[in-house]
Amino acid sequence: MSRPVRLFLLALGAGCLLAGLDAALLLLGLPAPVEHGALPGLHGVLMVLGFLGTVIALERAVALRQPWGYLAPALLGAGGLTLLTPLHPVVGQVFLLNGALVLVAVYAALWRRSGETTVLVQLLGAVVAACAAGLWLRLEVADLVPWLAAFVVLTIAAERVELARIAVPAHAPRVLLALSTALVVAVLATLVWPVWGGRLFGLALVALVCWLARIDVARKLVRSTGLPRFSAAALLAAYAWLGLAGLVWVAVGAPVTVPAYDVVVHGTFLGFAMSMVLAHAPVILPAVLSVRLPYRPVLWAPLVLLHAGMVVRVVGVTAQGVVWQAGSVVTVLAILALAGTALTLVVTA
Repeated sequence: MSRPVRLFLLALGAGCLLAGLDAALLLLGLPAPVEHGALPGLHGVLMVLGFLGTVIALERAVALRQPWGYLAPALLGAGGLTLLTPLHPVVGQVFLLNGALVLVAVYAALWRRSGETTVLVQLLGAVVAACAAGLWLRLEVADLVPWLAAFVVLTIAAERVELARIAVPAHAPRVLLALSTALVVAVLATLVWPVWGGRLFGLALVALVCWLARIDVARKLVRSTGLPRFSAAALLAAYAWLGLAGLVWVAVGAPVTVPAYDVVVHGTFLGFAMSMVLAHAPVILPAVLSVRLPYRPVLWAPLVLLHAGMVVRVVGVTAQGVVWQAGSVVTVLAILALAGTALTLVVTA
């Protein structure tokens, strides 16, 4: 597929990201560029399925090298943006569901080609994403948090093992599959037993992230220099936030209070997922768009902003006052800074 088409598909995901950040400001009770009545309730779906889903699907479509594979990012990105139009929300929901189903087909094709266990785990994550999109037709977004979290965690965990396959033990893919299966079983349990299922999910999450942190070469590379050190720092910080989110799930089961919900949601999708985006951006963006994204020390700025904002947010979440709002705004600025920095580095490369 041509670069302009890939750029357009990435722009769909970027549109979902901007809408999701706008919704975040509205949820904080702060002024936002667009004050759309339905936006706050769409924040999570726009960020996870609309943005992350589109980026993941686009990267996998490039790897598949088949035109039909690009339907996945197209449907996911268009589905997220359709939710912002006057059309009935079901239209956008159906787009997202079909996009996730095509992503399942993409992973299935990649697995048949490679036979790799890591791709099988990513396929499992895509199935969970499709289930989440389907369940959203009946359930509230808050009920789908474990499903959306499992999609992101399984995808990234498998990607880490795949990228580090030379450095990790030979049995690592089998351990990953076992831990991933436990996580999916726990996700299913949350539908029937929200509290104890949530605790089981938290245990599986903590086990997975502790194992990943132990085998990941990031522990050694953080003492190096340049891009390896930057990526390693982003990875280790991501693992820390996911571990915290998992521990909160273990403690509370179903995170119904605002502080618990805020920590598990943003620890997973901001502290973990967005930090992973930062860690892999210099590798993924060139692969997707065939452009250079050279490492420069300025990339540390959005990374530090993101995690500093997360710390302030968690410290202030109980009172939900100015401190909480300030930390949240800093994380929004960090994501915008990442986008601006990446664009500047690509243009000036």
